[in-house]
Amino acid sequence: MTMRSIRQLIVLLGMMCLLVLPAAAQWDRGELRIEVHDPQGAALAAAGELVSEGNQFRLNFEVGDDGRYIAQGLAFGVYRVSLTHAGFVRSTQLVEIRSLLPQQLFVTLGLTPVETQVEVSEAGTLFDPSSTGTVYTVGSQSISEQLSPQPGRGVLNVVDAQPGWLYEANGVLHPRGSEYAVQFVVDGLPLTENRSPAFAPPFESGDVESMRVMTAGFPAEYGRKLGGVIEVASPKNNPAGLHGEFDAEGGSFSTGSGHAALFYASGGNRFSVSGDGFHTDRYLDPPVLGNYTNLGNAGGFSASYERDLSNSNRLFLTVSQHAVRYIVPNELIQQEAGQRQDAAQKETSGQVHYTHAFSTDILLSVAASVRDTSALLSSNPQSTPVIVSQDRGYREGYVRTDLAGHHGRHEWKIGVDGIFSPVHEALQYQITDPTQFDPGTRLQFQFSDRRWDMEPSAYVQDQIRLGHWNLSAGLRFDHYGFAVNESAWSPRIGVSRYIPSLHLLVHASYDRVFQTPAMENLLLASSPQLDSLSSLVLRLPVQPGRANYYELGFKKSFAGKLRIDGNVFRRNFHNFSDDDTLLDTGVSFPIAFSSAEIYGEEAQIAVPRWGRFSGFVSYSNQKGVGQGPITGGLFLGAQASDVSDTSKFPISQDQRNTVRARVRFQPLEKLWFATTAEYGSGFPVNLNGPIDYNAALAQYGAAILNRVNFAAGRVRPNFSFDAAAGATLFHKEGKEMLLQLEANNLTNRVNVLNFASLFSGTAVSIPRSVSARLKVGF
Repeated sequence: MTMRSIRQLIVLLGMMCLLVLPAAAQWDRGELRIEVHDPQGAALAAAGELVSEGNQFRLNFEVGDDGRYIAQGLAFGVYRVSLTHAGFVRSTQLVEIRSLLPQQLFVTLGLTPVETQVEVSEAGTLFDPSSTGTVYTVGSQSISEQLSPQPGRGVLNVVDAQPGWLYEANGVLHPRGSEYAVQFVVDGLPLTENRSPAFAPPFESGDVESMRVMTAGFPAEYGRKLGGVIEVASPKNNPAGLHGEFDAEGGSFSTGSGHAALFYASGGNRFSVSGDGFHTDRYLDPPVLGNYTNLGNAGGFSASYERDLSNSNRLFLTVSQHAVRYIVPNELIQQEAGQRQDAAQKETSGQVHYTHAFSTDILLSVAASVRDTSALLSSNPQSTPVIVSQDRGYREGYVRTDLAGHHGRHEWKIGVDGIFSPVHEALQYQITDPTQFDPGTRLQFQFSDRRWDMEPSAYVQDQIRLGHWNLSAGLRFDHYGFAVNESAWSPRIGVSRYIPSLHLLVHASYDRVFQTPAMENLLLASSPQLDSLSSLVLRLPVQPGRANYYELGFKKSFAGKLRIDGNVFRRNFHNFSDDDTLLDTGVSFPIAFSSAEIYGEEAQIAVPRWGRFSGFVSYSNQKGVGQGPITGGLFLGAQASDVSDTSKFPISQDQRNTVRARVRFQPLEKLWFATTAEYGSGFPVNLNGPIDYNAALAQYGAAILNRVNFAAGRVRPNFSFDAAAGATLFHKEGKEMLLQLEANNLTNRVNVLNFASLFSGTAVSIPRSVSARLKVGF
């Protein structure tokens, strides 16, 4: 660490000590506090509705006899509030939520109609006129209606449907071409490691109420992984009393799953507890059509308690534990040999979050969490070409403090946070088929290491409204101390102009990004213990990536029913991250190339609701070009001699054209139908030299090879057409029963996601399949 980095770190730690308390959560959501009175000023009970079409949010609620109601976890944007009471005139108005600070809304319901009354419709909520970047908000309906034929991917599938996002093998999300740079923020807790099914226990859709998906215009409070940010909110606005829900799913591949949740609210106390589990015969994306040894099982629970200590103080506690166990799918040769590889991931976490409002204009938020994760891999003696076992994990401590305020035109926020994690990794292998490796490769090896990861940071940001102009600006400092020690300052700026007469918002943003390497197996790839693996070994320290993101876009509404979003973007990377695997073990680790450029266009036409119809159609065009030399990673044998190559190449997520569409039709209040279609032009096929067709045929089969255009160097285009239907079987006095059916890939097309690509291997998407869900609520 340089003296300059040490000084910066001392200053940062000093700032953290000044704030004394541990940290607050990343949470770009607000709160609306409603008070209802009659003309004499007495408290009045009322029925209410809160709607934001742009945020896919619709909440029906009851204001109690005290005339008060609090709506929490509201994504920033414009909402329509409607309040009614028998014998009084309905009140309808628009409110804007754009700060962590609770917003007060005082409503007086009159006895007689106002002579001149302005009609307030939902059209004004189609998009946020103060936004300066690209944000797609996904509501509870879109999430709950997503039935995935592969358990644990419901949330990931919803994200993948947004413009600019792509699926690679085994549910790995890639935002605008970035590799392993996705950050989930779950109720304010940032998760920066790989959350794909092969690396972590899955998210349960039943525990998610809404999501905000960002790919540009990041506030300065977000850091470390910024290919894309997915902000996940759990249910926040359950009615008073005891309520619950239970759903059971089943379908193709012997899939069965269940989820149950209980909610209780009384006064200032709110409790929730949920549990879930599943079994399936198709957990990962297999490398062949046979879908061999692809079993998966998972289970977990979560519980939370929230208490309003006073009007100014709130405490929030959560605990959760989730685990998944699965068998790694075989190729044809491995299946014939009798290979079996078992993997398991487990995650246990706890979080405490406290907020204190000093006044209506200043809010302090402090939080801390501990998260323990582990990953295991084992192989039987018949495994080929290598027997491998692994035990890795870490215990992450996270702390954060934020202070948010409102002053005139300004919505400002400052904060510090830090990740402090002891990491351990252990691995051993035994090669069973030496002909598959370079001469001189060590036949047996054992590795073990431990190290602390320390990543403190600080930020300041402000959003300024100047009439119809909006300006967001921020500055972030990060220090990374794990495999290497580096620090960086990252400025962020965004600007937008809303033109009311055209219902048009034009926005532009610039993000400077400091992106930390993936943690998975980084100790392994960095250790001098691996210098004896081969006659030629090259280890290069994997440094954090640095990038400049540029975006120009617009949002426009038509007829109060339809919204068009369009963006052009460019990303320039230094130390562009990717991944490689160790000796066909399936154990992946991060590497880095000298640079990369990714640019493209995105467009979406969305109809939140137009009569009985809703839906969207989106198109993304993207090109990504990486360039050597390789600047970080572990390379053995012949690989080590190629790292100095400075040639350009298409990045592994370089799918040029992607089209998605969904149409939903609701002929009756209790019945709906939907169809979804998706087309992708195909990922690159990066092979090291000419392909041995006969060897590939024995390994993958003819059906897979037929889906690869070797002359063009790309997987052939993929296409999927799905259909779904849902019905409310019973609904009365807060009790309901829902049935949903879905069929995926109706044409039964063989869709190859990746083929023997340089680092991602081969993977096949699902064939024709069906799923069904029965949900009961009370």
